[in-house]
Amino acid sequence: MYINKLWLTNFRNYNKQKIEFSKGINIFYGDNAQGKTNIIEAIYLSSIGKSFRAKKDIELVNIKNQQFAIIDTEFEKKDRNGKIKLEIKDKKNIYINNVKAKKVSEILGNINIVLFSPDDINLFKGGPSKRRKILDIMIGQLRPIYIYNLNLYLKTIEQRNNYLRLIKYENKSEDLLDIWDEKLAEYADKIYKYRKEYMQRIQKRIVDIHKKITQDNEIIKINYISDYTNKIEFLEKLKNDRKNDILRGYTGKGIHRDDFIVFLNEKPLSIYGSQGQHRTVLLSLKITELNIIYDEINEYPILLLDDFMSELDSKRRKSLLKNIENIQVIITCTEKLNLEEKETKTFYVENGNINVE
Repeated sequence: MYINKLWLTNFRNYNKQKIEFSKGINIFYGDNAQGKTNIIEAIYLSSIGKSFRAKKDIELVNIKNQQFAIIDTEFEKKDRNGKIKLEIKDKKNIYINNVKAKKVSEILGNINIVLFSPDDINLFKGGPSKRRKILDIMIGQLRPIYIYNLNLYLKTIEQRNNYLRLIKYENKSEDLLDIWDEKLAEYADKIYKYRKEYMQRIQKRIVDIHKKITQDNEIIKINYISDYTNKIEFLEKLKNDRKNDILRGYTGKGIHRDDFIVFLNEKPLSIYGSQGQHRTVLLSLKITELNIIYDEINEYPILLLDDFMSELDSKRRKSLLKNIENIQVIITCTEKLNLEEKETKTFYVENGNINVE
C-alpha cells in the first residue's frame, strides 16, 4: 500500500501544491513552521477523516482564503487503486473514488496508516484518553463498524449525562435512566469485545518485538483495564452508582474510561520507566501496530513519522529501520536525514513550497 500523489488546495499554508511520493522512504525537511506537519496531517485526514491536531475543520483552511480547502489523494493497494477527496467548507465532504460518502466512517480502511507524532512521547505518562484514541484508531481502520458503535455509545453517554442533570436540578424521574442504561450496555458490549480482542493481539505481538529491541533485557506486559465485563454486571454497576452519577452530573462507569497499563519486568512503566524506556515501548507499540495491520490485510500500512526520528537515539533508530522494509514511510524533520543504505526521496519545505532534491 502506498500513496502516489497528493494535491493540496488552500490547505493550511499551501495554496496549490502537488506532491509525488516514492514507494519507499520520503523525507520532508526544513525549518519549523514551514508546512511539513501539514503534509502528514493531510494524509492522516485522507485515512481517518479527522485531523490529529485541529479541533475545528475551519482551522485547516488557508487563512488567506477562508472559503474552502481541498485534499486529493491518489493511492494504490495490491488489489486496487483509489482516490480520496476531502472538501472542507462550512462542512466537510468526503468522496471515495468520486462517490460522496454518507458518513465520515466510510473513509476508514481505504488508506491504512500508523502515525508517530511528538505528542506520543508522553503517551504512557498522561491520562488515558490518548491511549484510548490510539486503540480506537487502530481498531477503526480495520473494523469501521467499531467507530459506528463507539459514536453511538458516546452519543448515548451525552444523552444520559444531560438527563442526570435534569434529575439533579429539575427532579425528573430516575426511572427513565433504565432506557439509557440498556443502550449503553448494548453498545459497550460490542466495543469491549473489540478492544479486548485487539489488546490480546497487541500483547501477543509486542512481547517478541520488545525483546529484540532490548536484547532480551525487558519483558513487556500490557493490562487492559475496563469497568465492563459483561452486560448483566455492567447494568448492575450503573444501577449501584446511579446516586453518585446524579450528584456528579455525569456517568462515572463505562468503557469511555477504559485504559491500558504497560509493565516492564513487572514494574509499571508510568512510575518506574526512564525516558529511554518510554521511547522504546512506544517504538515497540508502533511496530506492533504495523504488524497487526499487515496480519489483517496482508499488506503494510503507510508509516507517518512527524518529527520523530530526532526523538530516537542511533540504537532505536536502527531498530525502527530494520522493521520498515517494503513499507512506504513519510518523515518530517528539521535537518536532512542520512538513513545509511536506505533509498530515499528528499523534499525541502520552505514557507508552504516543496522542492524535490
